[in-house]
Amino acid sequence: MIADIKKVEDGYLVKWERTLNHSVEAVWAMLTDNSKLGKWFEELRAGDLRKGGFMKFYVPDFMDEELEIMEYKPNSVLEFDWFGDVIRFELHPKSEGCALVLLEKVKTITEQTKKDLAGWHVCLDVIIALLDVEPIQREDEWKHWHEKYTEKLEEFE
Repeated sequence: MIADIKKVEDGYLVKWERTLNHSVEAVWAMLTDNSKLGKWFEELRAGDLRKGGFMKFYVPDFMDEELEIMEYKPNSVLEFDWFGDVIRFELHPKSEGCALVLLEKVKTITEQTKKDLAGWHVCLDVIIALLDVEPIQREDEWKHWHEKYTEKLEEFE
């Protein structure tokens, strides 16, 4: 399902919600354990996991950035800078599994925003596929969702 996008006072709030049949601990490991994190987002790594610590974004020969962690509550909240915007993962236990919420606070919609939203959407799908041990065609999914987010963001132009 496509994310909910709302205009807010200082930009836009993008919200994805997924219900997973996996424990909070298993999903949290996907977000914070580099051996798992790299399987769904190759360039992102957990650095110093604490408020004031950092996540690391690394593209060989191109970019090596530390992204400040703004809020960190183990098995619950991971919020960090995303190149001037903000990414926030929340986990909420349910009777069978958990809810995974991803929020992106976007200051300005750009061409990169369309790519990022499609990317985060596919990342969530890849997390679920990895946990469920199911295959996913990541590139095809990204192309599909990039088109959908490009259309959706036209509502805000």
